[in-house]
Amino acid sequence: MVNLRPSDLAREHGLSTQAVRNYERDGFIPPAERPRSGYRVYTEVHAAALRAFLALARAHGHATGGEIMHALGDGDLDGALMIVDRGHEQLLRDRGTLEAVRAAVDRLTGGPEAAPARPADPVPYGIGELAHRLRLTPATLRNWEEAGILSPERDRATGYRRFAADDVRDAELAHLLRRGGYPLDHIAAVVRQIRTAGGTEALSSALEDWRRRLSERGLAMLEAAARLSGYLDVLSTGKADRAE
Repeated sequence: MVNLRPSDLAREHGLSTQAVRNYERDGFIPPAERPRSGYRVYTEVHAAALRAFLALARAHGHATGGEIMHALGDGDLDGALMIVDRGHEQLLRDRGTLEAVRAAVDRLTGGPEAAPARPADPVPYGIGELAHRLRLTPATLRNWEEAGILSPERDRATGYRRFAADDVRDAELAHLLRRGGYPLDHIAAVVRQIRTAGGTEALSSALEDWRRRLSERGLAMLEAAARLSGYLDVLSTGKADRAE
């Protein structure tokens, strides 16, 4: 197996050698071999690991990419794949929410797909139930209410918040746009547009921008999957070589 220097790995990705050492320190690539000279010696295993980590970080985020590499480093392939699966599941949920919002806009503006964005929920959600559905905290939903994004009714007997179907739609839209990096005041304005069926130009622009981001994330996940598969192949080959 060819020996590589830290600079070889760094040059491929336009990184500094210190960045490569930091990724090793953080467990994102395997530990380097240390001969008597004390200098780090990397191999194709390390190069493949770095390619995989950087692709995973672009697709899933730095922290999640690190979790995947840590799981692989611990020999927990199923755990690593489960983290990857959660990322794909979230992307699918985002796409579904985006389409639901598009349908809601069409319904409110009399567009060609004028139909309810989603079936009416059989009963309103409590704040804890809606938070669980969206994988958020109740405190986040209360913050969104204070920002004017949500306006749930209150149960007359208990005073508890009750989120109806339209509130669920607004919450899912807010969650989608927050992941897209939009500030709360912008989201509140977009939600008001849907509620009042007013001008939709800004909303359409936001949805198109988020559609583009989802496509970019999907492509990044494809690349990350290929890089991860390549890393696993190199690991498997290395184990087979050592067994001979």
